[in-house]
Amino acid sequence: MARPIWTGNLSFGLLNVPVSLMSGERKVDLHFRMLDSRDKNPIRFERVNSETGEEVPWKDIIKAFEYSKGSYVTVEKEDIQSAAPESHESVEVEAFVDAGSIDQRYYEKPYILVPGKKAEKGYVLLRETLRSSKKIGIARVVIRTREYLCAVMPEGDALVLMLLRYPQELVDPTDYKLPTGKASTYRITPKEMEMAKQLISSMSGKWSPDDYHDEFRARLQAIIQKRVKSKGNTTKVVEAPADAEEEATNVVDFMSLLQKSLDSKKRTPARKATAKAKKATKKSVAKAPVKKATKRKTG
Repeated sequence: MARPIWTGNLSFGLLNVPVSLMSGERKVDLHFRMLDSRDKNPIRFERVNSETGEEVPWKDIIKAFEYSKGSYVTVEKEDIQSAAPESHESVEVEAFVDAGSIDQRYYEKPYILVPGKKAEKGYVLLRETLRSSKKIGIARVVIRTREYLCAVMPEGDALVLMLLRYPQELVDPTDYKLPTGKASTYRITPKEMEMAKQLISSMSGKWSPDDYHDEFRARLQAIIQKRVKSKGNTTKVVEAPADAEEEATNVVDFMSLLQKSLDSKKRTPARKATAKAKKATKKSVAKAPVKKATKRKTG
């Protein structure tokens, strides 16, 4: 049984729907470990001081940002805490936008929102309202220690949460040398265009994801299984188990909450929310002391 990443609330206006945030993807990559070819023991990567070559214990390791080659500024735990978002267990919808209005390049990673006990009514209300109005919710969510921008959208019986990339994370296509202009500029004839359209038409069909499989992974897995059965070059590596999480709670009275939300027009546009976040960040940074590390000598 899959464990929730966290349990909390999906909120829009004054309405809160208890939900669990569940992973929406399944990792199927084959993971390899590095072994010593002489005795087949795992290689351990140690934390060593680059100058002395001595191993450094975790208690003596600090975080730092390299602002220029060989020069670092240390970042304390307090600095990170002051910049960290306050809410860790909520998906707060700030605005609703037209479905299809977001460039596909912004979508990064899927999660599934699962309703808590007796929270189905609020879940279905939002899901069906989004579907009928052809809107998606733009929200913020904290996963572990980082705040992400995300989109909440209906898909079948589910409300799917898609992490979004920020604009600064995307490369502008104009940064690359791309062929611009019309097809005729590249001596593409009407006949060639027509033939290309016919080819696309002949290869067209309905999208069926089950028709596609990772053939490389399947072949490599077969090779590995064959080697395991033959006991060739095998060894044991023990992995530690992961921790468990808790369940969600509940909430009611949708009509009054919806009416209050409408009356107060409680909707925080993304721009205003971003401006507030920037102000708060500036204050936090101003309060938090940042220590400057000594520039490393080279010689």
